[in-house]
Amino acid sequence: MIGYVTVGTNDFEKALAFYDGLFSAIGIKRLWAAVAMAAWGVSRAEPALCIAKPHDGNTATVGNGMMVALKVRDAGQVDAMHAKAIALGGQDAGPPGPRGEGGFYGGYFRDLDGNKLNAYIPASRA
Repeated sequence: MIGYVTVGTNDFEKALAFYDGLFSAIGIKRLWAAVAMAAWGVSRAEPALCIAKPHDGNTATVGNGMMVALKVRDAGQVDAMHAKAIALGGQDAGPPGPRGEGGFYGGYFRDLDGNKLNAYIPASRA
């Protein structure tokens, strides 16, 4: 159902480096980049995460309560993405681990612009 999700950035070049490094932790590469937008994913036929400078020219801001959840293969990839995000200058927003009773395994972090992301595996694979 979801084709792609876009988060805003105020420093496109720094965001490119952050997401290139972050996704390299799980073997995913950038699909494409244009003047003010770029995307990462498995293929153009699968859901992707995009970054963009706001089209209206205003400052990119973080949506309160908005988060992008990135489903990965296993707990090792959750741990690797969380650690990579922090190493790249992102902020910890909740260390990797099981969540809730019978919940999933996830790690939360914020990118360089403050956008909240979560690397996780579903409960059935936790």
